[in-house]
Amino acid sequence: MTSTSDAATISTGYYPAYSLYDEGYEDGPEPCSKDGVKRFSSWFLPTFYSLVFFLGLAGNTLVLLVLFKYKRLRSMTDIYLLNLAISDLLFVFALPFWSYFVADEWVFGDGLCKFISWVYRTGFYSGIFFIMLMSIDRYFAVVHVVFALKARTVSYGTLASLVVWLVAITASFPELIFSEAKSDYNHTECKSVYGKNDTMWKLFTALETNILGLLIPFMVMLFCYTHIVKTLMHCRNEKKKRAVKMIFAVMIVFFVFWTPYNIVLFLQYLLDVDILTGCSISKNLDYADQVTQTLAFFHCCLNPVIYFFMGQKFKKYIKLFFKNCILTKRLCKPCGLPDTLSFESSSSFRTQSTSEEEAL
Repeated sequence: MTSTSDAATISTGYYPAYSLYDEGYEDGPEPCSKDGVKRFSSWFLPTFYSLVFFLGLAGNTLVLLVLFKYKRLRSMTDIYLLNLAISDLLFVFALPFWSYFVADEWVFGDGLCKFISWVYRTGFYSGIFFIMLMSIDRYFAVVHVVFALKARTVSYGTLASLVVWLVAITASFPELIFSEAKSDYNHTECKSVYGKNDTMWKLFTALETNILGLLIPFMVMLFCYTHIVKTLMHCRNEKKKRAVKMIFAVMIVFFVFWTPYNIVLFLQYLLDVDILTGCSISKNLDYADQVTQTLAFFHCCLNPVIYFFMGQKFKKYIKLFFKNCILTKRLCKPCGLPDTLSFESSSSFRTQSTSEEEAL
């Protein structure tokens, strides 16, 4: 009998959210057939993994180009935006590997299994932590203005970013240790293999993901935005309000897209330790895992969209970037547009105020 604890599931390391083989349960004489789940996942997950990969890669690469070309990392907010984009790129880097794994099997060896799992998990945690840091950044900028003038510097932003990466890498270390390319029934999977302490490590992984990935960020952001809203009720600074709206949108998108996944992940753990039992429950959780996982993965594509539509200066920089790109210049030469136009616009943007209220 192959139990759910032996299956390659998201709850143990963001792997395909279904058991590869039929399962048997003590409460029923017939094995739990999951052919329908396997057929569904074989086209559903690779399709959406690929979509998230291309959208996330394009959007976050554009963010990096704009930050380096125009903003030049002159504020703490710029440092956090840069690191958030890098986190999202790490997150999408593993998706082509998982896409092939879901469609066929793991063919990339044990070393890549460990590395991809670790990088993937690091991108997940660091992305969450940088969204949280951006909320704290806004909190100080709005609520503690005098303190923010001294504390919100590039140096402190860089130091905070290094700490975040250290915590994210450390929290992801179990993936580097326990992930293995393991063959069962002539089918190779990349999954976490915990050995004798299987139940303990599954509980640790589930709690770590829910606490670090949802509970702590929620508490921190709730505190920050409660005080920000109270302060802004007595403030008429529209630039500050726009900046807060953008970060607030990043936070809301994160929770809307990740909360369902975290709930299903915890239910998967309850199934792993036989608190929840039954074939129908197992299959429904497999479907729910795939749908909520896909929804959650789309969050890394949405941050650049939020920057574009809610960040006034960011929108201008993106438009300027496409005006200045070589391809656009070549296409526009027949139109008779002067080449100096983009340079002058670029210079005017670079000489604008870079105060923290306008940083976004």
